[in-house]
Amino acid sequence: MIRGSCLCGGVRFEIARAAGPFELCHCSKCRKVSGSAYRAGLLVEGKDFRLVEGRELIKTFEAPVVEAPPAYRQCFCGRCGCPVPIPAHAGDWFVPAGLLDDDPNIKPDKHIYVEFKAPWDTITGPLPQMTKQQIRAHRARISGTQA
Repeated sequence: MIRGSCLCGGVRFEIARAAGPFELCHCSKCRKVSGSAYRAGLLVEGKDFRLVEGRELIKTFEAPVVEAPPAYRQCFCGRCGCPVPIPAHAGDWFVPAGLLDDDPNIKPDKHIYVEFKAPWDTITGPLPQMTKQQIRAHRARISGTQA
């Protein structure tokens, strides 16, 4: 079992298996939410995720829709302000990787929205670097929909 929690420990969760994707997002919203050059997060299937404690502490902020729905959503602990897992599509969960207390046994697989990276950041290493257009096309191929 992979355990995770917020900064104050009020929101705790468990993951049976982390399958990914495990992405490093460089979009401006993720940079603001993380306070860093990118936001590291992984997708966890709903059947593999369990919120152990703190449901009552979870607050949600939805940024105004800029391009097309859905809105950019951020869930956070109402006590410490730390980002917490976010319900994603089809019952899956987006889990900020920094919340994990245990090794998920997977590593990041790509950088996304790289054209929006911070001007002071340099992306290094062998991971693929995908633009907004490329990641949307990639996700559309996986889900069988159009980008």
